Amino acid sequence: MARTIRHLLIQGRVQGVGFRAWAQDTAGRLGVEGWVRNRRTGEVEMVVAGTPQAVSAMAGACRQGPSFACVARVEERDAREEELRLCGEGGFAGLPTV
Repeated sequence: MARTIRHLLIQGRVQGVGFRAWAQDTAGRLGVEGWVRNRRTGEVEMVVAGTPQAVSAMAGACRQGPSFACVARVEERDAREEELRLCGEGGFAGLPTV
């Protein structure tokens, strides 16, 4: 089965609203792997891998985010396997702020 890897940069009111925990829960439901972390610039950064449909669903969900978020923009691009491996093998991890 085809596998897609995408890098997402989520902007708006996305920190301090439970975005990382929400992303981990959503990733588990959708069956994608990857990681999420806050950036000191105020954005949330994420790399997501899985079937094209699951990755697309995750990206779409990030355009809404958790209930207290106010997503202004999601920048999306293809990502490399090396970017995915920041969190180790498998699963969906919350990483420290960079």
